[in-house]
Amino acid sequence: MSRFSNIALVIFWLFFGSSAAYADLADVIEKVKPSIVAVGTYKKTQSPPFVFRGTGFVIGDGNQVATNAHVLPATGTLDEPVLAVLIRGKGSEGSLRLAKVIHRNTERDLAVIRIEGPPLVPLKVGDSSAVREGQAIAFTGFPIGGALGYSPVTHRGIVSAITPIGIPGGNASQLNPQLIQQLKRGVFDVFQLDATAYPGNSGSPVYETDSGTVIGIVNMVFVKGSKEAAISSPSGITYAIPSNYLK
Repeated sequence: MSRFSNIALVIFWLFFGSSAAYADLADVIEKVKPSIVAVGTYKKTQSPPFVFRGTGFVIGDGNQVATNAHVLPATGTLDEPVLAVLIRGKGSEGSLRLAKVIHRNTERDLAVIRIEGPPLVPLKVGDSSAVREGQAIAFTGFPIGGALGYSPVTHRGIVSAITPIGIPGGNASQLNPQLIQQLKRGVFDVFQLDATAYPGNSGSPVYETDSGTVIGIVNMVFVKGSKEAAISSPSGITYAIPSNYLK
C-alpha cells in the first residue's frame, strides 16, 4: 500500500470512525435517559413542594434507584419532608413518586431506594474491575439541579486514573476529620474522570459509551473530602465510585 493510501485510510477513520462513535453514543444516551431520576424531598405545604438533592438511576427490578448516600436526607420526624424522586416525562413537569431507603452504605457513600408505582427501565450494572485507564465514558444527570430544569444532561470523557480514595497528608494541616475516618476504615480505589461534573451530578451513572452499562457512580462530596484534603481550593476533578461496590 502506498504512503498516500495510508494517509487516506487514516483520514477516513478519523472522520468516519469518530462520527460513528458519536452516533453510537447518541443512541446510548437515548436509552439511558428514561432511567435517570431526580432525588429529593417532598412536602405539600413547602414551596417548592419538591426540593432537589441529587441524581439517581434505576436498577434491579425497575423500582430500585441507586444514588449517593449523602444525597439522602437525614432521618427526621413525621412532619419533615419525605423522600421522593422526580421522573422526567413527556411534559415539562414530570411525575413525582414517593420512595423509601432500602440500603445505605456510608463507607462507600452509596444507597439504594425503592420507589412506588409501575417499574421503570433499569440500567445494567457492569463489572468495574474490568475498567481500564483511558476508557471512554459518559455520565448523565442533573447538573446544578432545578436551576437548569429537570432535563437529564450528558457529559463525556475518559477514565483518566484509577486512584486511591485517600492518601495521608504531608502535615497535620492537610488532614480533616473525613480523611482521618476514611484512612481508618481502609483505602479503596476510585475512578478519576477527565470530564466535568457539577453540584447535582452526585449519584449520576457513569457508563460505557458503546453499551450504556454502568461502571461507576459520580461522587462530588465524599471522595473530594478524602482525596483532595490537601488542596485548599476545589480542583474541578470528577470522581466516581466503582460499580462493584453498588453490586
